[in-house]
Amino acid sequence: MVFRSVLLSALVAVTAPAAHADNGKPKEYRLDDVVVTGTRQPAQLRNLSRNTAVIRDDDIDLVKPGHVAESLNRVSGMNIHRGNGQEHLTAIRSPVLTGGAGAGSFLYLQDGVPLRAAGFGNVNGLFEAHTEQAGSIEVVRGPGSALYGSNAVHGMINVLSRAPSKAREIDLGLGVGPHGLRSGKVSYGDSLGAHGVRLDLLGTHDGGYRDNSGFEQSKATFRHDVAVAADSLKTVASAQKLDQETAGFVVGVDAYKDGSLNRTNPNPDAFRNAESARLSSRWDHDMDAGMQLSLTPYVRHTDMEFLMHFLPSQALEENGHDSVGLLAAMYLELGGGHQLILGTDVEYTEGFLKEFQSIPTVFSYVQGLHYDYEVDAIVAAPFVHGEFQLSPDFRLTAGLRFEYTEYDYRNNADNVTVGRFQRIADRTDRFEIFTPKLGATYHLGEAVSLYGNISRGARAPQTTDLYRLQLNQNIGEIEAEKLDSAELGLRGDRFGASFDLSGYFMKKRNFFFRDVDGFNVVNGRTRHVGVEAALGYEFSEDFDISANVTYARHTYDFDNDVASTANSTEAIQKGDDVDSAPRTIGNVRLGWNILGDARAELEWVHMGKYYMDASNTRDYDGHDIFNLRARWDINDRFSLDGRITNLFDTEYAERADFFFGTERYFPGEKRYFHLGATARF
Repeated sequence: MVFRSVLLSALVAVTAPAAHADNGKPKEYRLDDVVVTGTRQPAQLRNLSRNTAVIRDDDIDLVKPGHVAESLNRVSGMNIHRGNGQEHLTAIRSPVLTGGAGAGSFLYLQDGVPLRAAGFGNVNGLFEAHTEQAGSIEVVRGPGSALYGSNAVHGMINVLSRAPSKAREIDLGLGVGPHGLRSGKVSYGDSLGAHGVRLDLLGTHDGGYRDNSGFEQSKATFRHDVAVAADSLKTVASAQKLDQETAGFVVGVDAYKDGSLNRTNPNPDAFRNAESARLSSRWDHDMDAGMQLSLTPYVRHTDMEFLMHFLPSQALEENGHDSVGLLAAMYLELGGGHQLILGTDVEYTEGFLKEFQSIPTVFSYVQGLHYDYEVDAIVAAPFVHGEFQLSPDFRLTAGLRFEYTEYDYRNNADNVTVGRFQRIADRTDRFEIFTPKLGATYHLGEAVSLYGNISRGARAPQTTDLYRLQLNQNIGEIEAEKLDSAELGLRGDRFGASFDLSGYFMKKRNFFFRDVDGFNVVNGRTRHVGVEAALGYEFSEDFDISANVTYARHTYDFDNDVASTANSTEAIQKGDDVDSAPRTIGNVRLGWNILGDARAELEWVHMGKYYMDASNTRDYDGHDIFNLRARWDINDRFSLDGRITNLFDTEYAERADFFFGTERYFPGEKRYFHLGATARF
């Protein structure tokens, strides 16, 4: 009720006439903003037929995120559940998804290149991105354009590196916080003639809020830009390494409120070690007659091992893959505001996975080797995307993508079933997917535009879903997941306010997930309906407010019985809410610019009630958290920043879950302080 009241107040505030004629531009959305994700080329926000949210560098600099959720949960329709350390689970116009669905339903990119190969996703994939020193982050909610394929189902996140500076600059940043938290940042930029470079380095040590839960992580990104005559080249190299001790769930009803439990770690042996590296180079060549050729070759490497503390097996998983790929596109300006993009994405990947349980057998989780296999994957995806200016105010967008995926699987263990784990013989699987797109934009004057689209998002199954089979599952029965989406939105700048209001309806089939018994379900169907609002208003040059709010229903669209008698009460019925799907999410920020040299921000983070189980019998009440942060530019060369997280010391859960008849939680951290300083040379 409190959330609805404040939301109504925010709506009244942003739609009221401006009190000051000289208000600055709104904070949230500006129609003349330029974004790059939709077509991999700069485009004005006002001309896009789908939503795109932008987290700018000044927002990143103010938030100083220690975890990617701190930045991305400021976007409407986003709900990232923070796990332990750098782990997370993502929701974009969806419930919080786990397993293959969590790994494969969202496309994570850095400078337009996927962080991981299609079919080899990671539910925690965003910890591999260098978000802490990004130039900006763009978020598309719902299926992407025809330029994007597998994993761009529920949404996509594109982390854009900082561009080289025009003159030499060196930034050194230090931060300290609770439980031994220390971080250091270095950023170097310079240009000489046609060449520009940027180097960003990050190192973090955190002793951990809970027992045996610390981590160390390092990240590096190097960028080189050069432009000569008709050619430009942008080369980006990035790498990260994570060494983490992982704290598991605390177990029991409302265990996150129990002071004797919420800082303990029931899984002191759990860990996650991961490393990844990527290299890409985009070449753009301007040709005659309004044509431009764009080629982006890339290579990537990932390697990870972790203890599966969230399953009774407590098994050790090792996985990794190496890829080489090419993003190719021809841009044709047809005159009259019309544009055509023809392209092809190709990728080859070699990956592996091993799973071994060292503890004694637990139920059907048998001690010993579970899986040991390799997969070679080929993806080829031609596409066409067209934009047509049918009148000065009306722009039509249409696209079509065909994606061919081939997996060549080789089993390195015996072809037998061990407990619940089914090891299958060598095989090859192929998937062919068409994803059509249609959208339009209509300008209601200079300051407001109406947009809408209907589109399909689809993905080939994750390799783990195909080849890490469970008992009683049929070989080769998994089909490509498909999601059909319709969206209508209104964005603009009016009366000193900025706004982006959107509504959507989506239906998904062939949803793959694990039921309460831990067995795979291959034919799930879900329904998703929601409204989102991003609002910004400047009361004066000193005070402003921003609000990002969401109301959504994510429901099962099929019935599913459960095999075991012990879990029979968790059968799924059509119309039930999907677990981990709050109906209300909100982030409201009140900003204060102090004497032009400092900025303070009070942030309210709202999480609505959600069900912890598929049968909707147990729920988490939700929470409201307040954060206070500030930055002071003492002069051109030195600045200080600080924040108080969980200002009112609220007891809450970052994630609440129900598994094998027990409530379990990741406790939220109690109130803590963080201080930082930055020197510029």
